[in-house]
Amino acid sequence: MGKGVGRFGRGSTTSSSKPRAASSLGTDGDDFSWQEFFNSDLPKKLGGLLALLLLSRVGVYIRLPGVDVDAFAESLTNSGLLGYIDTLSGGSISKVGLFSLGIIPYINASIVLQLFSAAFPGLKKMQRDEGAQGRAKFQYYQKLMAFAFAIVQAVGQLFYIRPFVDDFSPAWVAGSSTALVAGAMALVYIADTISELKLGNGTSVLIFANIASALPASVGQLVAQNESDDPTNVAVFFVAFALTTLGIIYVQEAERRIPVNYSNRLSSGNLARQSYLPFKVNATGVMPLIFASSILALPTALARYTDSAALDEFSQSVGPGGALYVPFNVALIVFFNYYYTFLQLEPKDLAEQLKKTGAAIPAIRPGKQTAEYVTRTLTRMSLLGSVFLGALSAAPAAVEAITHLTAFRGFAGTSVLIMVGVATDTARRIRAEQAMAKYQDVDKLYDNMKM
Repeated sequence: MGKGVGRFGRGSTTSSSKPRAASSLGTDGDDFSWQEFFNSDLPKKLGGLLALLLLSRVGVYIRLPGVDVDAFAESLTNSGLLGYIDTLSGGSISKVGLFSLGIIPYINASIVLQLFSAAFPGLKKMQRDEGAQGRAKFQYYQKLMAFAFAIVQAVGQLFYIRPFVDDFSPAWVAGSSTALVAGAMALVYIADTISELKLGNGTSVLIFANIASALPASVGQLVAQNESDDPTNVAVFFVAFALTTLGIIYVQEAERRIPVNYSNRLSSGNLARQSYLPFKVNATGVMPLIFASSILALPTALARYTDSAALDEFSQSVGPGGALYVPFNVALIVFFNYYYTFLQLEPKDLAEQLKKTGAAIPAIRPGKQTAEYVTRTLTRMSLLGSVFLGALSAAPAAVEAITHLTAFRGFAGTSVLIMVGVATDTARRIRAEQAMAKYQDVDKLYDNMKM
């Protein structure tokens, strides 16, 4: 989710110009082999992945005591932003389960630390320049912040559902808060374990599973809402869903490739022609949408806690279906997309890295001119990405206006973007694991040599 920019500084090199050399090493076998599959670690890893996902779903249905879950779930039916967050958590919010907070505290901690990295150079250096030890320390801080977020969000959620609690007492708040925080940190551990399997980012895979689990219920609600028995409305929904998915795949795979030439001592053969910097059209992924949704959710939360009529009216106007929802949402997406693009990749750092490695963009002088060229390119790419994300966020509202069906209000274009991105990333990693399985003996040999 939004990490594609981080690889720009290293460039990419294709290897399609020497297929025969590859075949001589035995790597030309793109055909799937069941024998190689079962001889590799993939079955064990896939089994572990499914078990962890099942465990993450079981905790959703362990409900907190003393809560009228049905009444609370009914109150979330017409709440677009909370419905969206409920979808990301796999319905755990509406079910008021042990994993009710989901992986949201960990995501919030990640967002805050990335923003702090721009303000505090020490954090950026820890993450980028101090190697594995620095990244481990950064992740430790992220987990501590996730723990703090979990405490705050647990207490806030319990006070939010107060009208639906039979016996709201300090003892109940303390016990339920402890349970919710424990559930949130258990999901952090599950996410880390999934990441260690090297089949995908643990946080993204958990969100994917949560969204996928909510899909059947959304389809059922869609059919139930179609009171006119007009199959055209349902057909419009599924056609829009299919077109959105195809559009996301196309844009996610699209990239601007800037060629890179190396110095004479490195330019032998085809290296200079094969090297390039891949700039993704949507390099930030779904992060700007999450940022925008979080900002738009603040008026609703404040109105809930303050009982302010003015805040309640404003929250309705900026919520899904409100007059200000689309312009506010698109403006926030454009801002966060631009900001997050340059937060992940600094043109000056990239220009300096290229200069140190003896690489240069053709017709562009190394140093300041390279940084300016990269800045202009990223600005244009971020504009294209903003148009794409804005259209993606506005598409559900347009479909709802045509069909007058709101069953998929929580399952918006953002959810489809997450699902497509995680699915393609996991598929790539599984293929890579299968390819690397051919070199297991070599890996074991190196491990023995280290010992």
